[in-house]
Amino acid sequence: MEQNKIKEILSHVDHTLLAVDAKWEDIRAVIDDGIRYHTASVCIPACWVKEAADYAAGRVAVCTVVGFPNGYSTPASKAFEAADALQNGADEIDTVINIGWLKDGRYDDVLRDIRGVREAMDAVAPGKILKVIIETCLLTDEEKIKMCEIVGESGADYIKTSTGFSKGGATFDDVALFAAHVKPGLKIKAAGGISSLEDAEKFLALGADRLGTSRVVRIVKTGGLL
Repeated sequence: MEQNKIKEILSHVDHTLLAVDAKWEDIRAVIDDGIRYHTASVCIPACWVKEAADYAAGRVAVCTVVGFPNGYSTPASKAFEAADALQNGADEIDTVINIGWLKDGRYDDVLRDIRGVREAMDAVAPGKILKVIIETCLLTDEEKIKMCEIVGESGADYIKTSTGFSKGGATFDDVALFAAHVKPGLKIKAAGGISSLEDAEKFLALGADRLGTSRVVRIVKTGGLL
């Protein structure tokens, strides 16, 4: 693959490390790689955000996760997590929906849950990016389409496929489904299981704007592709 194409793919990558046993040296290495390869962001656990933001010093955006990975924290907890992360220096937040509420048809509650995170973020640092993880592997196509509608109404910036911690990750079909149903302006993030540059390229071609992955940078780095 041409170097310019590889660089374009990397510019859409949220270089991710969310392992529960990640140490500071691991987080620092992810930041170093994010800076070196000009990724869109590095996505790390909230407990490391302050150190990461200080270390990155604006050289790469710092993203973290809220209500992760199951999404069944209370709305107040998610709102607090989001505000706390921004106060510690995060640039972007990825929050997980309450899947049980969606399954129960409690659509207004799902919407309020997301809006609560959006409002908490705007109270601390207006304009920061919010991505909403809906965990597509647990949903029907009808539920995915409904979530395109709800996320579109919430004020979030992205709808995201997956946490990477459930029974499946991003699929081409899900990204194509999102692209067919999101309102103008709502962007798409594919995450979970993206394991090659070719797959990353296809996700972008189908309509994704961000890619949550740890493997793409590793492929470029170990292969000496840049």
